Amino acid sequence: MSDAPQETPDEGVPAWVMTFADLMTLLMCFFVLLLSFSEMDIAKFKELAGSMQDAFGVQSEVEVRTMPKGTSLIAREFSPGKPEPTALNMVRQFTIDSSENTLDALNREEQDRERERELTEDHARRIREALKAEIDAGSVSVETDGMKVIIHVLENASFDSGRAEIRPGFIPVLDKIAALLDENSGAIMVSGHTDDVPISNERFRSNWELSTSRAVSVAHQLMQAALGVEGDRFVVTGHADTNPVADNATDEGRSKNRRVDISIVRGNELDVLRTVSIDDSMANNTGPAEEATE
Repeated sequence: MSDAPQETPDEGVPAWVMTFADLMTLLMCFFVLLLSFSEMDIAKFKELAGSMQDAFGVQSEVEVRTMPKGTSLIAREFSPGKPEPTALNMVRQFTIDSSENTLDALNREEQDRERERELTEDHARRIREALKAEIDAGSVSVETDGMKVIIHVLENASFDSGRAEIRPGFIPVLDKIAALLDENSGAIMVSGHTDDVPISNERFRSNWELSTSRAVSVAHQLMQAALGVEGDRFVVTGHADTNPVADNATDEGRSKNRRVDISIVRGNELDVLRTVSIDDSMANNTGPAEEATE
């Protein structure tokens, strides 16, 4: 019997492991191929999203964005079939498109108003330049109110006390104003005002008649001198002492209140006028009451 050591078989990986590894590799390749061949049906997805939207009562219609997806040879060569729409008995709610932007419209309106204000200020500047001497003398003043240019004509230069006839020396001033009446402006409002000292003589029964008569005299002169300005644009009003601009307790304040205002209204900013009847007791006679507008 030989004493040489016997050889033992090599210890290593079992034989079935190679078969298992080959099987796992084939399965992985199989699922990778399935994933590469797959493609999402976008039409079905959109239809499902629309059904969910209607079911939960969503009113605003929002654009559906497609989900990102991979591309494959099959996706490039073939396209999914077009699904036929299914008729559904449903009532859609009426809604206003919330995506509409109203800021542009508001901005345009604000720009239009700003443009009108600029035109009003420019008009007032030209009138101040033309009446610089009268403004420096304190017989006329010019101001703006919104889209109105207001020219205050004071009594000390235009009328004698208690009278409604324009002084001859003041007629050229009104002619200057008439030449600057913008044809694109709106109404031309001429309003007469007095202080609170009562008046009663053979010509005027009250300050209402005096203020109205002075406004009419100024309006007539403007109509004669303003070429191309229609007469229906003039509005003549008498306010007596109801709209003072200064305190009637002083001589200086009463002098400022005795005035005729010429308001040149631009655009559609027209004052709301209403007719007011003078009280019979103010007229102090049995005849019809005088009417004035405020």
